[in-house]
Amino acid sequence: MEDQQFVISPEILPRLAAIDIGSNSMRLIVAEPMRGGTYRILDEERESTRLGGALHSTGRLAPEAVAATLSALKRFKQIADGFQVSRLRTIATCAVREAENGAELVAQAKSEIGIDMEVISADLEGRLAFYSVQRAFDLTNKNVAVADIGGGSTELIYSSGNAIQAISTTPLGAVRLTEIYGNGPEMAGDDFEKLVEGVENGLRKHTKKPFFIPHLLIGSGGTFTSLAEMIMAAKGQSGLPVRGYQVTHAEVSHLLDRLRKMPIKLRRAVPGLSPDRADIIVAGLAVIDGLMRRLNLNVLQVHNRGVRDGLLLTMIDELLGEGDIAGPDRDQSVDRFAQTCGGDLPHGRQVARLAGRIYAQLAETYGMDIELKPLLEAAARLQDVGYLINYDQHHKHSYHLILNSHIAGFQPHDLELIANIARYHRGSKPKKTHANFRQLSGEDQLRVKQLSAILRLAGGLDRSHTQQVRDVQVRVGHKRIDLEVISDRDPEVDLWGARRRTKLFEKVFDIAVEVAWRQDSIPQPTIG
Repeated sequence: MEDQQFVISPEILPRLAAIDIGSNSMRLIVAEPMRGGTYRILDEERESTRLGGALHSTGRLAPEAVAATLSALKRFKQIADGFQVSRLRTIATCAVREAENGAELVAQAKSEIGIDMEVISADLEGRLAFYSVQRAFDLTNKNVAVADIGGGSTELIYSSGNAIQAISTTPLGAVRLTEIYGNGPEMAGDDFEKLVEGVENGLRKHTKKPFFIPHLLIGSGGTFTSLAEMIMAAKGQSGLPVRGYQVTHAEVSHLLDRLRKMPIKLRRAVPGLSPDRADIIVAGLAVIDGLMRRLNLNVLQVHNRGVRDGLLLTMIDELLGEGDIAGPDRDQSVDRFAQTCGGDLPHGRQVARLAGRIYAQLAETYGMDIELKPLLEAAARLQDVGYLINYDQHHKHSYHLILNSHIAGFQPHDLELIANIARYHRGSKPKKTHANFRQLSGEDQLRVKQLSAILRLAGGLDRSHTQQVRDVQVRVGHKRIDLEVISDRDPEVDLWGARRRTKLFEKVFDIAVEVAWRQDSIPQPTIG
């Protein structure tokens, strides 16, 4: 089996199993984890259930599809039990997420089979797909778009290197589109034009415009795998690895044009195409064609894994104590994310320390919650992660990267505040014309103004990136705040940097700021 090309360790960990219940099919993987986060496949099963087949027209999961799903789920559990797995995790995606009777299926799986089915969000679905790609491809120094086409939806993930910038979910699944636009002889004419228009409108409406031009599109899911296998079969290249196989936009367009004009009976005989995918392949390829046109990319690479693989990899990371849930605390996670983005860790820590000192000394005077101090410090350490994309607009890129980071130890609301604080560490002041700021509550808007104003000052105090400022004393007067900067030698560049950054602080706190150096020659202990 192609994917059994992992290095086998003599130290075998407890066996794991993962089940992915999609809109088109269900998949099981049973594996032996290895030290280093890889695994050896023990068994794989797939069942085409078309759970999302009637969802668009009825809003519900069809009874026959539910019965087929429960039957397959029972069999999958028996297989997993037979391998004596220590943990089985089952996720359901778009069809169960959207269906009126999705909760009923979840309850039946629990009561009849003893399976706890997790209905995951579209955002998590995209993250799992990306995690699978991230572990299979070297994304270093690449701006990448990852597309995961399922039966009910397509997730599009933009990343710079290994950091996610944005995730978009679209209702452009192969099963859903086939239900809407058909799959018969009319695909040779008007129905195909409607399908293409529907895909274009869906991508325009539901996908975000990236801040960069992607270098590469990586596609995961059955449609991409089928595309590669059909192209390879047509070229007489059967036997080559699917993972990493490159397909041009012209090859996608020509194959799509050929398949849409074929009766389904002939499609089922196309080399490289699974017969049970013959009726939905035109819709799936139309999505790929639309994506390549929208992203203006001529070549894509195929990934023959996806959400299920990403799920299993996260389970292994948790088992090894390396995942976001069971692994590092949030301080370590902040450092790890900053490193992923090529951040200057010493500078970030220095700015965080000074920002925290200023905040702690102002908190009581201005009635600021001291529990917000860790968020300010995290924003300081992450303020420059946007350099990963480019310098000029790096504060805006920092916002998106932090917002989508899922850094361990922070709740989504915390990350939203951290992202906004970092967003305004330079550039324009927070404005309600900015969508990211406007969507915050009034209380959070005030917090962002105050904390970003403090962050600007602290950032200026390490303008030189030398970490020579050892402390800052804040003295609040009636009409003026004095910042006494403590350093062994004259920190001229850092004083200049802070003085240039007082404007937002003075506006937000309605008080003047003076920055001055106080020499302190007391010997400091060496930190080893």
